[in-house]
Amino acid sequence: MPDQFTTTAQPMPGHVDFVGAGPGDPDLLTLKAMRAFEAADIVMHDRLISQDILDVACQTATLVDVGKAGFGPSWKQEDIDALLVEYALTGARVVRLKSGDPTVFGRLDEEIDAVQAADISWAIVPGITAASAAVASIGQSLTRRGRNSSVRFLTGHDMQGFADHDWAALAQGGEVAAIYMGKKSARFVQGRLIMHGADRATPITLVENASRPNQRILATSLENLPVDLTAAELNGPALTFYGLAPRDAAQALTEFKKELA
Repeated sequence: MPDQFTTTAQPMPGHVDFVGAGPGDPDLLTLKAMRAFEAADIVMHDRLISQDILDVACQTATLVDVGKAGFGPSWKQEDIDALLVEYALTGARVVRLKSGDPTVFGRLDEEIDAVQAADISWAIVPGITAASAAVASIGQSLTRRGRNSSVRFLTGHDMQGFADHDWAALAQGGEVAAIYMGKKSARFVQGRLIMHGADRATPITLVENASRPNQRILATSLENLPVDLTAAELNGPALTFYGLAPRDAAQALTEFKKELA
């Protein structure tokens, strides 16, 4: 019979919150994201998370950088999955912090599958996705009555899926698309759309570092996209809008044309 005073310590169950960091402005963090930070022991974050967001997260938790990069040293997805499980199995409360909204091009399903397979509890905390922040910065809306009743969200990072997109449908007048991570694929996008009959004068807007103090906006057209993008030397994360021009820029151009008339 075991000693009545002998107990076997059971580890506290861990937990993973998949949290959207938003586009970079800490004022755009949700209250639920802030509560997740306060409860966290560890915050595993992506490369594109702004320093302002990390400054908020590190006040109560240990930061772990698991960022991916297109070139150079980079974490493999399976290693991130394994580390999430490892931390949570020790009883830690983990925040998996993803730029924008974790459900939009965030590799979320793979990480949920890994956590769930280890019988670890988890939850998703949505964030403001880059398209919402970027379109707000140019004074436009993603949909507009009489123009487009739908909007496409594409990623230029997954070129295999990108190549298979329905370019003919997008090339029709009045269509709008938000292209994530599309700088390197700009010439490919231009070629596919023009090949399917898109108007070369279709407005294109790129928003770099949306919502951050160093935000930059590049207004161009489908015809001039690759040339203007190269000249602008955008170095930060950028979102490309096909079919949208900045409202203020459009108004300024109109006034300029009036003066020349």
